[in-house]
Amino acid sequence: MAKTTKQPVATSTPSKLKKAEDTEKKEEKKEENKAVSRTAKAKKEEKEVKVEEVKPAQKPAKTTEEKDKAEVTIEKKLMALYNLQQIDSQIDKIRIIRGELPLEVQDLEDEIAGLETRIDNYIQESEGFEKSIGEKKTAIKESQALIKKYEDQQMNVRNNREYDSLSKEVEFQNLEIQLSEKRILEYQQSLEEKKIEIEKFQQVLQDRKNDLEIKKSELDDIIAETEKEENDLVKKSEENRKFIEERLITAYTRIRKNARNGLAVVQIERDACGGCFNKIPPQHQLDIRMHKKIIVCEYCGRILVDDGIINLVS
Repeated sequence: MAKTTKQPVATSTPSKLKKAEDTEKKEEKKEENKAVSRTAKAKKEEKEVKVEEVKPAQKPAKTTEEKDKAEVTIEKKLMALYNLQQIDSQIDKIRIIRGELPLEVQDLEDEIAGLETRIDNYIQESEGFEKSIGEKKTAIKESQALIKKYEDQQMNVRNNREYDSLSKEVEFQNLEIQLSEKRILEYQQSLEEKKIEIEKFQQVLQDRKNDLEIKKSELDDIIAETEKEENDLVKKSEENRKFIEERLITAYTRIRKNARNGLAVVQIERDACGGCFNKIPPQHQLDIRMHKKIIVCEYCGRILVDDGIINLVS
């Protein structure tokens, strides 16, 4: 009886206690791990909150301001370009009123300068002919003196050979005199022709000077009437150019030079470009009305603006 039954009961209770202790320890460890993870998460969240409080609060404000500034600048640029176009068009009208007078004055001045140069060249040629005539006359006198000298020597010759040689010298000097006289006649004829040309061109020069005075007086009258207005417009044009980027000014100037009517910035009229009158796609019209970017006509390259810009400028 003492050997048999109740020993297994005594052995089973300590194992259950160990298991209970082990489970308790495991639960404690789990709770500790959870607490550690919670504290780590809390720290991360605090850091993220701090970063969000410092950075994102400033970024949205900056981006919106930059966007607003960009939109305003493009709208102002379009307004400045359209205003500049209007001012330059008024300057063009004033210059058209002058017509071709400035070009005519310039042509007359060039013609007068050419005539004066030609007359000076003719005068120099005439002086050259007169100088050549004087030289030939001097040569004739020298030849005549030599002829007299040789004739005197012929009276004192001692043989025929000396006489023949002196005769040949006299004959040569006579030929020189004839040649010089011929050259003098040619020079005199050329001199007369040059004198006639000089008189003719001097008369033409006087007529051109009279025409120039008349044209200049007409031009001065027109300039006196429009000079103040033109100077004011030129000043306004320069002031408007300060608000526009250099690349846009370069493009604007290039378009104005290539365009016949001098229009670089045009309005949309009846869904078409105001410069070349080609149809503008609806999407492009919408982009133009948004004032988000500067849009040019895909056919003529002119800068396009809508009624909103024109109303703002006016």
